[in-house]
Amino acid sequence: MRRILLLLVLLLAAPAHAYDASGALPDAAQEEKARALFRELRCMVCQNQSIDDSDAPLAKDLRALVRERVAAGDSEETIKTFLVERYGDFVLLKPRFSAANLLLWGAPVLAFAVGGAIVVSSLRRRKKLADGRPLTDDEKRRLDTLLGD
Repeated sequence: MRRILLLLVLLLAAPAHAYDASGALPDAAQEEKARALFRELRCMVCQNQSIDDSDAPLAKDLRALVRERVAAGDSEETIKTFLVERYGDFVLLKPRFSAANLLLWGAPVLAFAVGGAIVVSSLRRRKKLADGRPLTDDEKRRLDTLLGD
């Protein structure tokens, strides 16, 4: 009984894809091109889902719009440019490299460089402090006091 219940829960928890074949293009090559674009475009409602995975009304409208543009013979780049002009770079799941989003692309590199500089600096400081010089008499007395000898 437990196995059946577990199987039922797993089947119900499987991800559902929002693909709606009702507006599919009659030409299979055009439909595949449209589907490829669906996977590259972000649903503006769901935010981290492609319009292929989303069942939001806006995603359905975007799928219809992309199909219209593909049927009209527009290239993938033309369709993406049109959508970016309309919704901004956020509509692309993988944003383009531009001066406007340079900080977005450079932030991980900058964080890694700053972290590396901090590590190198602290290792050098540690090495400088532990250079093997003997303790002075005052330092020995303080150490003995702290250790309780």
